Parts: sequence; structure tokens; C-alpha cells
Amino acid sequence: MSRRRTVRRGLVLGAGGVLGSAWMIGALRAVEDETGRDLAASDLVVGTSAGSVVATLLGLGIGVEAMANSERGIHDAGDPVLDYRDLGASLPPRPRMRMGSPRLLTASALHPRHATPMVTLAAILPQGRGKISAVGDLVTAGMERAGVDPEHWPAHPALRIVAMNFDTGDRVLFGAADAPRMSLPDAVMASCAIPGWYAPIEVDGQRFVDGGTRSPTSVDLLADAGLDEIIVVAPACSLATDRPRGAVALVERQVRRAATRRLLREVALVEAAGTRVTVICPGPDDLVVMGGNLMDLTRRAEVFETSLRTTTELLRATARTRPRHRVTPPSHRAQPAANPPAAAGAQRSSGAPAATAARTSADQSAGQADRADRAPAGLPVDGLARTEPDGDPPLGLDLAG
Repeated sequence: MSRRRTVRRGLVLGAGGVLGSAWMIGALRAVEDETGRDLAASDLVVGTSAGSVVATLLGLGIGVEAMANSERGIHDAGDPVLDYRDLGASLPPRPRMRMGSPRLLTASALHPRHATPMVTLAAILPQGRGKISAVGDLVTAGMERAGVDPEHWPAHPALRIVAMNFDTGDRVLFGAADAPRMSLPDAVMASCAIPGWYAPIEVDGQRFVDGGTRSPTSVDLLADAGLDEIIVVAPACSLATDRPRGAVALVERQVRRAATRRLLREVALVEAAGTRVTVICPGPDDLVVMGGNLMDLTRRAEVFETSLRTTTELLRATARTRPRHRVTPPSHRAQPAANPPAAAGAQRSSGAPAATAARTSADQSAGQADRADRAPAGLPVDGLARTEPDGDPPLGLDLAG
């Protein structure tokens, strides 16, 4: 009788600002409560921007429950306090009157296929004056609680932090063997340094800024990581959106739409390599309370509670409606039914589940993201019910139970 091998799991936490952090913690708490899984027990945790803070705290042994309590103002002795008021106002301070990165603009002009609009915009924006030291202080407090020095990087789970080189536009996976050496607090500050808002983090003559400038999650960097399954929590993406009226929110939704297309392309690459990917991102109810400014501190509590509610409803609805089968590789998948059953989240009412979880597949095209604002919350984006032969090893995480 063959021996079943251990499933290797990854957790990817994406960008999303202060409100993205609150939403992410609510979603993670719902996943742990509904599935009984300890997400800190993942083999590899990758964080970008706001996700880098949560990923680091998980890597330092600070659980989702402690972070959720902090969002509610409940703090046990020794637990770090997730208080972002020291980051300043919800709008950036007046920037320096000089271009953010002339070298990056030149690189973008010379290699236009390599540069995204967000990267080019980051190069053109004036240099930010904001200080991101409050994030570094939070990480340092977590390290002191864990009894480790600032040069230490957690090994169980392995921790990776994504930032962007501000002169070349290249993504850097801090914590990886081939990445520049950087302390953990500095790496997290670099990953959170929004261009035009905060000053870049400089180490050994290289400047680094928010990894979300290049990608909302950078999950594609894990295509060769040897993982069987990955959960992606992406606050900056949505497969189902609201219909905002304000100009700021309308612009944010367009940026979100582009980020979702990028995410789906990356997920397709990872699943083509044989890894199952589950994506969880905000839905219409979440977006209503988020508004258009993801740095608005006044909305944190409501965003957290809404995420906890909508993600819980989504997982329960998925457990009721989804067949209890494992995922099959793309070549074995059945064709979609003519009228796939609707999950509870398909209704666009205030009482419907609004967080969106999608099991995406390698045969999805990036064009499916163009339908993101119409996809029913709680349904797989391609509508497929997937099974695999009984003899195959389990390939993934059943979020619904």
C-alpha cells in the first residue's frame, strides 16, 4: 500500500493598504474558524505590502486570533498592537519636488513590455516624504516578543517579503537565498513604502518600494516552489464588485480591475505548474465599507467586521453547494454545465455573502477578469465543478470543510 506524502501548503497575503490589512485579518480569522486550520502552520508564507506585515507576524508566532483581537481593541500582555495611526493622515504628505525615480522611468521606456502602468506611474510621481517607521516598530515589537534579533528570518514557516527595486523595477523576494541581505523590519518597511507617499527604504545603495506596485500578490514567484496548494488572500482584487458613485472609488475600482487581471494571469501560471490555488478577495459588501481610500483609518473596524461576516457566509455557502470532490488537473476537467447551480453569494443583497473565493485554473484566460464585476460572489470564476480520479493524491485545500 502506497504511503501518502505530506501536502506542502503556501499562504500568499497581498497588498491593500490599512483597510486591506483589516479585511485580510477578518478573512483569515473566518478561514481558521470555519476550517479548523492553523494558517501559521503553512510551509511558506509570502507577503506583499500590507500582507507583509500580517505574514511577518504569523512567521513570528503571533496568531490570527491575536491580530483579530487587536483589530477589536483587545490586547493581551506582550501582543503587538496593530495601530497604524503613527503612519499619519489618510492622505499623503506634500512630496518632494523631484521625480521619484528617473532611472526607473528610463528602464520603463527602454523595456516597455516589462513595465506596467503602475510601475511607470511610480517612477514619475514625486518622491514621498512620509515615514513608514511605525511598521518597522511593529515588526520589531513582534521580534522582541518572539525573542529573536532583527537579523533573524523565521524558518517555520519560511517567510518571504516582496518589494520592488525602485531603480530597475525588478521584484525582490526578501528572505530568499538570492535576495539582498536586509533586516526583517527593513524588508517589511520596503514592501509597504508606497511610491509618492513614503520615502523608499535604502540598503547598500539600492532603493526599494512597495511590492504591490508590480503585482498585488506576486503569487507567480511560487510557480517553482514545490507546493501542492496555495491560499491567496488578495485585498486589492475582486471578482465581484459594487457600483460606487464617487470619483475616488471609481478610480480605485479601475485599478482593482487591472490588479485582478494580473492576479488571474499569475494564478494560471502557478496552476499550470501543478499547484492548486485558492483565491479569496473582497466582494461587493466589503467594497462598500472600504470606499475608495484604502488608507482611511476611520473605516478599519467596520471593514474587519464585514470581512469576518462575509467570508464566514461565503465558506458556509460553499460548503453547502460545492460537491465534496478534489481538484483535478486541467486535462481531466469536465466541461461546465449549461446552468451551474448558484451559490448563496450570487444574490447582490446586503444579506448575501460578499467576499469572493475562486478556485481558478490554468485554462482560464486573462480576459475572464473583464467579467469580474459581474461574477457572482462565492462561485468559481469559470463555473466548473472539478473532480479527480480516486487513486490520485489529494491536491489541495478544501476551504469549505
